[in-house]
Amino acid sequence: MTSIERVRRAIRGETVDHLPAQPMGMMYSARHAGIPYIDYTKDGRKMAEAQLKFAADYGVDCLLTCSDPAREVIDIAGEGSVDWFTDQGPAINEDRAALADKLRLRTFKVPDPLNGGRMHDRVKSIEFMRREAGPDLSIVGWIEGPLALAAELRGVNTIMLDFGDDPGFAHDLLHFCADVALAYAPAQIAAGADTMAMSDAAAGLIGPKLYEEFVWPEQMRVFETLKARHPDVLTRQHMCGRIDTLHPLAAKLPVDIYEIDFPANLALARKLLGPNRTLAGNVSTITDLLEGTPEQVYEACRRCHQTCGRHFIVSAGCEISPMTPPENLRAMMAYAKEHKPEEY
Repeated sequence: MTSIERVRRAIRGETVDHLPAQPMGMMYSARHAGIPYIDYTKDGRKMAEAQLKFAADYGVDCLLTCSDPAREVIDIAGEGSVDWFTDQGPAINEDRAALADKLRLRTFKVPDPLNGGRMHDRVKSIEFMRREAGPDLSIVGWIEGPLALAAELRGVNTIMLDFGDDPGFAHDLLHFCADVALAYAPAQIAAGADTMAMSDAAAGLIGPKLYEEFVWPEQMRVFETLKARHPDVLTRQHMCGRIDTLHPLAAKLPVDIYEIDFPANLALARKLLGPNRTLAGNVSTITDLLEGTPEQVYEACRRCHQTCGRHFIVSAGCEISPMTPPENLRAMMAYAKEHKPEEY
């Protein structure tokens, strides 16, 4: 059974040969391939080669194209707010936030994702992945969610203040950020991505009232548009942290796969998101994968499977550490390959 078929059938609750496994390995795959992470983020071909090796050597059911928070930022506003490091991803320096002056938003334009910039680099990486992997291996494209990109442009602390100090500006900024996502996703889909993931990592920092007023409507606009224009493409949502209070609204989004970070209450996520929504993750990247034993990782996967039931993808709560012992990651993959969705 191909990885694409395995994932799609699992989402529909149909019989598959074993549970799909999609751990988020970014820095891990670069380290496994012997590539400095700065090269992984700057060269889409190297990212593709590292992901292909990661999938081949561990039996992972997808190629992930997430890498860092600065692709859209740089194409929108240049590199002035970005710090680069040799063996970790680029970081946003809030002291030099691209949108420190709110008036600059009027000058921003939605970038062309095929104009040769960093957004285009990911598109080219997907093209290379699809050529090398063929039609059977799932490729997960990646876009920054409206709040994530707003925080990267404005600064996470500042955008939180904007919600109270200047709500009109906050709405305008998140709307622009959603427009960027809607321009970027189709280019990745055309390049060969069969799944489109949207990461709104900063959503874990707000409560349900702010989420409902500012963030959820723009998330809904992105996901609804993607589903209408690309009905065969799977949708995936990633929001870091403990987002338990956001689940009632998130459940209304047309999302096929919800990634649940390890601080979140998985049983509550299952209850609030519904019995037939596919959940991925919740295995701790720290106490289980990084610091635990293979037996501990295997048991953590079992607990998550038991909690989620048949609509479940084996994964960690977020990105796995590059220092994760290989035997621990292999234990996660072993659980997936030794169990079927319907066992719980």
